[in-house]
Amino acid sequence: MADEENLTNEAEDTRIEAALIQRVLDLHPTRVTGDELVRDLAGEDADFGARDGIERAIRELTGAGLLHRTDDGFVTPTRAAVHFGELLDS
Repeated sequence: MADEENLTNEAEDTRIEAALIQRVLDLHPTRVTGDELVRDLAGEDADFGARDGIERAIRELTGAGLLHRTDDGFVTPTRAAVHFGELLDS
């Protein structure tokens, strides 16, 4: 049962990461904060689980080299992420 739960959690994390990077690329070059992304993706009344999932996605995508998170809280795509997004759109 634990393996099934891990797969479900992993699939949900992947879904959130995909939605987040797509949204950041759609908004680029507009700069957005992590809080704005939470409201955008999970709504004004996002519960802890939704907020935490988006924060984890930001950390994972930053670690993978697809996002930058600035000291003032803004989240922006890296050049590599922007280029990849352009390739997908062509």
